[in-house]
Amino acid sequence: MASVDLNKVLDKAWADKSLSEILTAPVDALKGVSERDGELLQEAFGVKTVADLAELKYARWAQALAALAAAK
Repeated sequence: MASVDLNKVLDKAWADKSLSEILTAPVDALKGVSERDGELLQEAFGVKTVADLAELKYARWAQALAALAAAK
């Protein structure tokens, strides 16, 4: 299983939170995602939390296509 340095993927305020807290956090808890980005994701796709973003079917489709391309 791969490990993730949470300090690299989360804003400082979220790096010491539990995984369940992070998954229910707003998407702007992710480093590089602004509050406005979160608002736009909610308007466009109904994404409110980090878990919602992870489960977004369009993101999953894009990841699957990229994996297929990399496997060539």
